[in-house]
Amino acid sequence: MLVFTNKNKINNHISALKQSNKTVGFVPTMGALHQGHLSLIKEGLSNNDIMVVSIFVNPTQFDNVEDLKKYPRTLDDDIALLKTLSNDILVYAPSVEDIYQNNVKAQNFSFDGLEFEMEGRFRQGHFDGVGTIVKRLFEIVIPDNAYFGEKDFQQLTIIKKLVDKYDVPVNIVGCKIHREANGLAMSSRNVRLKPEYKTAAPFIYKTLQHAKTKFGTKSADYVTQWVEKQFADHDLLKLEYFIIADVDTLKTVTQKHKSKTYRAFIAVYADDIRLIDNIALN
Repeated sequence: MLVFTNKNKINNHISALKQSNKTVGFVPTMGALHQGHLSLIKEGLSNNDIMVVSIFVNPTQFDNVEDLKKYPRTLDDDIALLKTLSNDILVYAPSVEDIYQNNVKAQNFSFDGLEFEMEGRFRQGHFDGVGTIVKRLFEIVIPDNAYFGEKDFQQLTIIKKLVDKYDVPVNIVGCKIHREANGLAMSSRNVRLKPEYKTAAPFIYKTLQHAKTKFGTKSADYVTQWVEKQFADHDLLKLEYFIIADVDTLKTVTQKHKSKTYRAFIAVYADDIRLIDNIALN
């Protein structure tokens, strides 16, 4: 398995391969790989001649310094896990200096308002950081297809907007949420959950499922208030937000329309670990 730490070297290597009309699939990650990541990589392996995985904990998308410090970094384990899929995967594991040189700063983007909804309300500057790293990785890896999970549905929507608005020649493929057997959405943060919080966390998805059922006959306001009450009564889990939004604009629903498609989004603290999830409602 080839592991690159220098952007010029991997760019030159991929450019040479693409001269033979080979298609390149790409999954950008922050490491601490799990089965959710592997499901994206498997999709890419099935539909491309070359598969690239980046492993980079991006400092410009963290609004919490402690969260950045505590984010798991497990490069050797990640590479070993990738080898269980294929030895032909190209890995790009750069340093902060290789990506940002001496200017660790996010570029300012406009995503037509998508960046100010949900996560954007609670994580200032987050999507500037996401846009900055994704755009740079696309320029380095020059993929034909890039794969992102729907667990970060807002991020997926914003990356589609990035590609469209800034004329980046990449096809963005969204892939369904990969869940643990108990329903908890897979996340690199899950490994940091203390046992009692790990046991409690599946309540998040169970609540989303009930919310989906209620949304069939009840208003968005009713469902939102019901969810807020479930977490107000919970001993361990603290709700940051629950929002029902239009999937195109990501704006909070005030009144349901049959012609529109909606999704419920949630962010919950399990001790100091922030977990997000979402579910299609119709």
